[in-house]
Amino acid sequence: MKTKLYLYLIVSVIVTFSFSCRDFEEINTDPNNPVETPSSMLFGGTQKKIMDYVYDVWFSGRQSLVYAQFWGQRNYTEEDRYQIRESVNNNYFSVFYTLIANLDQVIELNTNPETAAISSLYGNNGNQIAAARILKAWLFSVMTDTWGNIPYSEAGRLQEGINYPKYDAQDMIYDDLIKELTEAVALIDESEAVFTGGDRMYAGDAAKWKKFANSLKMRLAVHTSKVSGSKWREHIAEALESGVFENNGDAAAYHYGSSPEHSYFYDGFFIEARNDFSITRAFADILKGQRDTLNDKTHPWENVLDPRLAIYTTPRNGEYVGIPYGIKSEEMSASFGMMAPDFNAAPPLVLNPDFPVPLMTYAEVQFIISEYNDFSENEYREGVKASLEYWAGLNGTPLEPTEIDEYVTAVSQNVDAEAVAMQKYIDLYMNGMEAWTEIRRTGYPTQLLSPGEISAVIVDAETGQEEALRFEPLSDTKGRIVARVKYPTNESTLNKEGFEEAVKKLDGGVNNYHTPMFWDRRGAEGQHPVNK
Repeated sequence: MKTKLYLYLIVSVIVTFSFSCRDFEEINTDPNNPVETPSSMLFGGTQKKIMDYVYDVWFSGRQSLVYAQFWGQRNYTEEDRYQIRESVNNNYFSVFYTLIANLDQVIELNTNPETAAISSLYGNNGNQIAAARILKAWLFSVMTDTWGNIPYSEAGRLQEGINYPKYDAQDMIYDDLIKELTEAVALIDESEAVFTGGDRMYAGDAAKWKKFANSLKMRLAVHTSKVSGSKWREHIAEALESGVFENNGDAAAYHYGSSPEHSYFYDGFFIEARNDFSITRAFADILKGQRDTLNDKTHPWENVLDPRLAIYTTPRNGEYVGIPYGIKSEEMSASFGMMAPDFNAAPPLVLNPDFPVPLMTYAEVQFIISEYNDFSENEYREGVKASLEYWAGLNGTPLEPTEIDEYVTAVSQNVDAEAVAMQKYIDLYMNGMEAWTEIRRTGYPTQLLSPGEISAVIVDAETGQEEALRFEPLSDTKGRIVARVKYPTNESTLNKEGFEEAVKKLDGGVNNYHTPMFWDRRGAEGQHPVNK
């Protein structure tokens, strides 16, 4: 995976250690070097590491982006078929908690009277605490939507003697994350900076951090639309009243600088010199407005070409083609690879070294509001328009207003649950985690492959006979797309009691890929109830 992981863990321990061994340091202090890390540097470094690890070619590339069927692997398809590498799973679980601990340290630096005054030199204390709590809530939401029940309320409490934190129920975690975001908003003073430097998301703009917190609150609320009665609507109403994203300029995105501080999607292709991924046939067909003839699936906007196709991917021999998804590695022939775009030779926007990784967009907020308003057309149309403008703006080639209007009109003939979910899915490209969550929650797009469906057809050169290649998972998912990632094996020894109690609550009492999230209400046949 990343060779820097263990070094970073060591650095994190050193940072924490510096606050617990004051007497020793007074004797062994180098007057020419700083003893403690300024809160702005700790937050900035943690912010970058979170982006590096969530948005990369492992946690995203070989997990959430393939689960959402945005990407497929060109060579080794095991992860596409739900066979993860245990070492990768262990490492990400571990490093995410290390990053959570760093955000807790930012909060401590701005709360403890002994350090708050110094930390105020780098930004308003309350604003720093708020930003750390907001980013912490976002990361915890990623974690719980990946594994389900996880250590939460007792995590990071070693100084209190809690060495083996319990696994909390996911619905409780959600309730507390929404509470955290609400309280963080109340802390924000929009007249003062969050940080004077180091913030690569909002450059210390408190008003934008507040909008992000409220927008994220809406996302978490809508996730629970099928299980929380009217509560989700109450949370969204609160967020709207407090203030959410108002335009594309409010979008939450991490802005990488010049090399070597570049996006880890770029790193995976050009620093590690790999060419493992391409967009899938299913996603390419959605963007091209093509029905899935292999599995007799219709398309709500047939023959409508999505302008984002040329932004999200690149052509090969003048054609936009995706690779088969979920077939065996030995079936991924050279011919499939030669038809699909070669991202190394012709990289799309998302592989630019300074690609601003999106945590949440204004378009997503509009789609949430549309669903909140029983799939209102005005917010839906605004979401589609905003998405086109956002992605075209990143690409440096703004679309003509007439092209935008024509597409928006073409996909707005029937605004319903499917239309809203599909346009949100398209906008979420490269945010595989949230796209995967929305697929599990809504059941859309139906054009994505389910286990057992045909991914490609090959023809025997000698006999002329056709053979269907199907999506065949390597792990049991009960006939549905993967519902969760298994708990990492390290937990069975490092936190044995908590791990075993958590596994008992999974389907069959077995660590598996098919136990649904608490908000996932897919039935036995993979169908969702009406998405209202």
